[in-house]
Amino acid sequence: MNKQAVQDLVVKTLEDGKARDIQVIDVEGISSFTDLMIIATGTSTTHVKANGNAVAQAFKDIDRPPLGIETTQDPQWMLIDLNNAVVHVMTEATRERYQLEKLWSMAPDRSDTEA
Repeated sequence: MNKQAVQDLVVKTLEDGKARDIQVIDVEGISSFTDLMIIATGTSTTHVKANGNAVAQAFKDIDRPPLGIETTQDPQWMLIDLNNAVVHVMTEATRERYQLEKLWSMAPDRSDTEA
């Protein structure tokens, strides 16, 4: 499954689940473990869990189950590893605290390695 197809399925699933502020960050070339970071906000821990489970189920339904799912019983943050995409569904407070968009959208400074 190519990167665009993965992105489309994740975004559609999150939109169907009424997740908020869905951001897709292409990290191909700056990450060695994935090509996409997809970040979304849930309105409560129940909403976070429902959206994370929906994404996982959407990929199970097409015989591409997630490599891993990280969460707790009452999740502020749920991570779904789809190999070429990592999906983060978080409560608003958790998303504000960790600001993953800032971290992953920063272009690496290569000026110090050029001669």
